[in-house]
This record gives sequence, structure tokens and C-alpha cells, in this order.
Amino acid sequence: MAQYTIKELEHLSGIKAHTIRIWEQRYGILNPKRTETNIRYYDDADLKSLLNISLLNERGYKISKIAQMDKGQILDTVQQLCDQPCECAQHVSELVAAMVDMDEYKFDRALSKATLQMGFQETMQEVVYPFLNKIGILWQTGNITPAHEHFVSNLIRQKLLVAIDGQPARWKEDDPVYILYLPEGELHELALLYMLYILRAHNQRVVYMGQHLPFKDLELTYEQFKAKFLCTVLTTVPEREQVQAYLNKLSERFSDSTIYVYGYQAQHDFLVFPVNVVRLNCMRELMAKFK
Repeated sequence: MAQYTIKELEHLSGIKAHTIRIWEQRYGILNPKRTETNIRYYDDADLKSLLNISLLNERGYKISKIAQMDKGQILDTVQQLCDQPCECAQHVSELVAAMVDMDEYKFDRALSKATLQMGFQETMQEVVYPFLNKIGILWQTGNITPAHEHFVSNLIRQKLLVAIDGQPARWKEDDPVYILYLPEGELHELALLYMLYILRAHNQRVVYMGQHLPFKDLELTYEQFKAKFLCTVLTTVPEREQVQAYLNKLSERFSDSTIYVYGYQAQHDFLVFPVNVVRLNCMRELMAKFK
């Protein structure tokens, strides 16, 4: 069973730690457990309960009113709200709760509802990416397993593939080519697939090379298409100390191309980006190219 600190609950629910403490003391909404060394912690049931309470509170229910409800009443009220149009934060909370339970039906329902209400692109920007950030917190604190990550990644990947399939290629033979790839050893593909969706939606000519591409194969693909643009995502590869050398290598080898780099490893403040290498801080920066 996962164990959460109060600060982790704050990050995952959006409710400040001191507010959670006040609600505990005044209304008894949570009952933290204690380790053998007397350190307070919360479990999955506490997290899901707080997510529901946070949702009701955001939708205008006073905490004093919520505290008077039993668990069944809270769940029924949340279910009624979930059947109505809602804000992004609620969609994110629903995804977190479904992931904790590894409930594919609830996860798919929450993601589909957000897509119907907001459109696929806005759902990716305003719901999926904030959700993945929360997943990162859970991963760093050891509160989800690789099974949880695979569970949500594969469901989101399925949605992306369907959306990409709905964007037929409309490029011309002389259009500039974008090569999309992940470096050798890099397997985190969701952001690269979203790049593919964005480029296809804007009728760009894309050669999608996917995960774990050896550098020599990237060179061969480049030589075949003389690509004007390369796009990659650096999540775990290369490691922090090797990122600068990798950026320099890309810049020198593909000096006639513009190289777009996204991902965690590209965000370090100490990096110096060569003139033809562009860091993307968010996907909206890629979209802005086509406005």
C-alpha cells in the first residue's frame, strides 16, 4: 500500500498542507496513520477521499457541509458532478483516482469526457500534461509502481494513435521534412507521439522513427530525406552530464537543420543551446510555428 506525506497530498490534491491539517483537526475528514517511528502518513484511501472532497469544495460545497456527509453521499454527489461539464482540475483528479485503482473503465471515461468537452488538443495540454506531472510526483516518492506507469501510458498512447490516425497525410512531395525520433535507450514515447499529432494536424511532412533510434540510423534517415527539421524528446536519455555533448553533436552533424528538443533533460539551466538547436519548454511553442 502506498504511503503519502501531507506535502505529497498537497501536490496531488491542490489543497495546501495547513488547510488539510485544519480540516483534520476541525472536521476529522482524514485519519492519518503512524509508522512504528511515529511518523504520520496517509494511504490510497485517504488520497481518493481528499480528491473527492477537493472536487466538492471547488464546486462550491462548504467543508462544514461535506464533513456532515458519509462516504456514500460524497461518492454520489461526486458522481453527479462528474456527469456535468467540469473544469480541467476535476478531469485531472478523476484520472489520478482511476490510476490509483488501476480502473481502465474510469480512466477511459474521464479521458473521453474531457476530450468531448474540450477537444483532443486542449485535453492534452490542459489535462493530460498536468496529470503526467502529478504522476511524476508519485513516481519520485515511490507511491506508484512501473505497473501504474505502464497502465496509464498505454491508455493515453491508444488515444494518441487514434487521434493521429484521424489526421491523414496532406503534404506535398517538395514540402520540408520533419524527422521525429527518440535517442537510443529512450523509450518514453508519449510526447513524441503528441508532436506527431501536432505536425500531422498542420499538414507537415513527417518521418516518424519512434523509440530507441541509434545515431547511425538517424544519420541514414537524414541523408535520405535531407530533413530540414529534427524533433526529439529527452526524458531519461542522455543522462544529465551528457546532455550538452549530445546537443553539440546534433548541432554539428545536422548543421543545415533546425533541431527541436523537448523533455525533462532539455530543461536544465546550465545547458547552452547551439544556434540551430531550439529548446521547447511546452508543446504550445511548437504549435505557435504554424500560426
